[in-house]
Amino acid sequence: MEHRLFRTVSMVWVGSLLTLGLVAAPVLFSMLDPASAGSVAAQLFQIEAIIGVISALVLILIANRFVKSGIVDYKRVRPIVAMMLVCVLIGYFALQPFMNSLRVAAQEAGTDLASSPYAREFGILHGISSAIYVIECLLGLALVWRLPGAAPTKIVPKGKSAKVAAKRARS
Repeated sequence: MEHRLFRTVSMVWVGSLLTLGLVAAPVLFSMLDPASAGSVAAQLFQIEAIIGVISALVLILIANRFVKSGIVDYKRVRPIVAMMLVCVLIGYFALQPFMNSLRVAAQEAGTDLASSPYAREFGILHGISSAIYVIECLLGLALVWRLPGAAPTKIVPKGKSAKVAAKRARS
């Protein structure tokens, strides 16, 4: 059951990442004016960041439990999940506040962001944020690719306890 939960949470997270980045955001910017599209996209990326943090924590907890019980298939996906979490934390919780403050400053100055004095700095931060998002998506694809099969095998040698096998798996 927990194996299915792990796969389901992984698929929801990676699916939402790809849907937002490859479908929703481009459609927004093709259908709406840049200011409106940016506001809606910012809200969607906030939701995605929350999904990412919750998913990462759940996946790490489940993977740790499996590795401790001797199922080493999950040892190889933990670093991927951890790197995806770092991407979320940097991309949304470190860069987005600066980007949002530049957007607000342009609005308070009574101009759109593209023609404001903040446009260059916003563009640089947006480029960095986009690169981090692409890295997170690629890591997500790697996570899905490396997910354990339907019935991961427990590595417990004959006559040994799961605790001993788990110690060996962690080393």
